[in-house]
Amino acid sequence: MLSRTADHLFWMARYMERAENTARMLDVNYQTALLPQSAAVAEQGWAGLLSISELTHDYTSRYGAINPRQVMSFMVKDERNPSSILSCLRAARENARAVRGTLTTEVWETTNQTWLEFNRMVADGDLTRDPAAVFEWVKFRSHLSRGVTVGTMLQDEAFHFIRIGSFLERADNTARLLDVKFHAVQSDFYGAASERDSEYDFYHWSAILRSVSGFEVYRKVYRNVITPEKVAELLILRHDMPRSLAACMHEVVTNLKLVANEQSAETQRRAGRLMADLEYGRIDEILATGLHAYLTQFLDRVGDLGLGISRDFLVTAH
Repeated sequence: MLSRTADHLFWMARYMERAENTARMLDVNYQTALLPQSAAVAEQGWAGLLSISELTHDYTSRYGAINPRQVMSFMVKDERNPSSILSCLRAARENARAVRGTLTTEVWETTNQTWLEFNRMVADGDLTRDPAAVFEWVKFRSHLSRGVTVGTMLQDEAFHFIRIGSFLERADNTARLLDVKFHAVQSDFYGAASERDSEYDFYHWSAILRSVSGFEVYRKVYRNVITPEKVAELLILRHDMPRSLAACMHEVVTNLKLVANEQSAETQRRAGRLMADLEYGRIDEILATGLHAYLTQFLDRVGDLGLGISRDFLVTAH
């Protein structure tokens, strides 16, 4: 396959996944902000969102103080923010258009329609009227896009590059979400919550789980009260949890094997090593070194993997 084609497919999938993850985080934060809590805690939630996406500097240089409505607008429809939902959906659509002949009609039409419809929703003021409905819609369209891809595309190299893009982006986002949310309790979590974390307890950990559609899964797997250690275990090590780091890396490694070329051996080795660390890791060992340190290292390794994939298969690193 032409590296330019692989590049467009990889980034089309990453941008669609990024739009969904941004919608998930905004939705949970919006719902959590409606709960009774102190102003400081509420502001910390919105600041955390900007921090997850590494947008704190961009936001403050443009808007100054943290304001929930402005943060939401910045992360949903600001064209100058390359990580806003609007920018991600536009980039997904542009990448899809560039390789229109490689995609099935259904995949192209889903991506194109998502972009057109989202623009209409923004213009009609849907975000101001009902933010939660907009976020649900973005998540639904991403699910639809993935389902149509799996359901209609030939499982050839084009398909595998789409999958690699989706799951590499998802691993990155899940790790960022966990890192920032655990960091919000003001400690490099080592496996024991302090007294001052109590305001965060049930609703805080529930919010994390809901942001990755993991609330019901948690109840099914653990059947007990929600504890930070178990939330971390579910989202890092459980290979049967669709948005966990272990599940994402398994998909990345599987699809990388299927597109391997002469120069990709080192990238495959690094991906396999990262998957093995997750497959054979234990949560008590991870917490012994501190969750923040572990997740920071994981994000560095995923970033390194992305660069390796770009170098081995693609034309450009975005």
